[in-house]
Amino acid sequence: MTEWLFDGVLGLLLLGLAFGALHGRNLYTSVLLFIAFGLALALIWARLGAADLALAEAAIGAGLTGVLLFTALARQPGPADLPDATGTRLRLGAAAVVLPMLILLVQGLAPLSEVEPRMPALITQHLDETGVSHPVTAVLLNYRAWDTLLELAVLLLALLGARQLGPRPLDLAEPWPLLRAWARVLAPLLVLAAGYILWRGASAPGGAFQAGALLASGVVLLRLSGLVPRLRWSFTPLRLLVLGGLLVFIGVALMTAWLGEGWLTYPSGATKLLIVLIESVATLSIAASLSLLVVGEGEDVSS
Repeated sequence: MTEWLFDGVLGLLLLGLAFGALHGRNLYTSVLLFIAFGLALALIWARLGAADLALAEAAIGAGLTGVLLFTALARQPGPADLPDATGTRLRLGAAAVVLPMLILLVQGLAPLSEVEPRMPALITQHLDETGVSHPVTAVLLNYRAWDTLLELAVLLLALLGARQLGPRPLDLAEPWPLLRAWARVLAPLLVLAAGYILWRGASAPGGAFQAGALLASGVVLLRLSGLVPRLRWSFTPLRLLVLGGLLVFIGVALMTAWLGEGWLTYPSGATKLLIVLIESVATLSIAASLSLLVVGEGEDVSS
C-alpha cells in the first residue's frame, strides 16, 4: 500500500511539474520546473527498474538540457523574465529543488545494484529466434521495437520543428578546389562505410542510425562542395525519403498485428527479412532528415 501511494504521488508530481513548466510565471521558473520534471521522470524510470533510462534522463533530459536552457535564458535581452535576486540566491533556489530530487533518484537506483540481471541470459537464450546474431540489434528491433519506431518519430518531429523556426538561408562561398576533389573521393567511401555499418549491425554494433549518420555526412560534404543541388523540403522524393522509415515501420507493425501474433511480433520465417527492410529504409530516412537539418534550404512553412 505504501508503494502504491508513493507511486501515485510521484505520478501526480510529474503532471504538476509538467503543467508548471508549461505555464510558469516567467522563463526562469519554467526552466527550473523543467529540470525538476526531468529528475522526477528519472525517478519513475528507476522505480520501473530501467536504470539505463533513469541515468540517461537525469544526465541528458534534466542536466544537459537544463544547462542549455539556462544558457539560452541568460542571453535573452532584458531582465524581465528573471527573478529579482542575486546570483547566489538563484543558485540556492535551484539547489532547493534539484537536490531533493537527486536524493530520491539515488535511493530509487540503490536497490537495483543488488538485483541479479536476468535480461542478458534471456536474450542469449532466445537470440536464434530474433533473426539477428547481435543482442543489441535483437533488443532494438525485437524486444523494444516500439522504442526504435518512436525514435524515428522524434527525428521527424525535430525536422518539422526546425522548419517552423522560419527560413534558414544557406549562402555557400565558392568551395576550394581541394575540397571538391576530396569530396569526390570521400563521398563514395562514406556510402560504402554506411552500407557496411548497416549490414554489420546484424552481428556487431551498428545499424540504421549509425549508417544514416554516415550517409548524411556524405551529403553535407557534397553540398558544401557545391556538387549536389539545394536540398528543399518541397522536393517530393526527399519528403518520401524522410517519411519512408517511419511509414514502413508502422506498416510492418500493422501487418504483424493483422496477420501475425501481435504488434511488431515478427513471423518466425520472415524475421530477418523484415528487420533488413526496416533497417534499410530507416537508414535512408535518417540520412535525409539529418541532411535537411544541417544543410536544408529554408522555405516558407506553408510550402
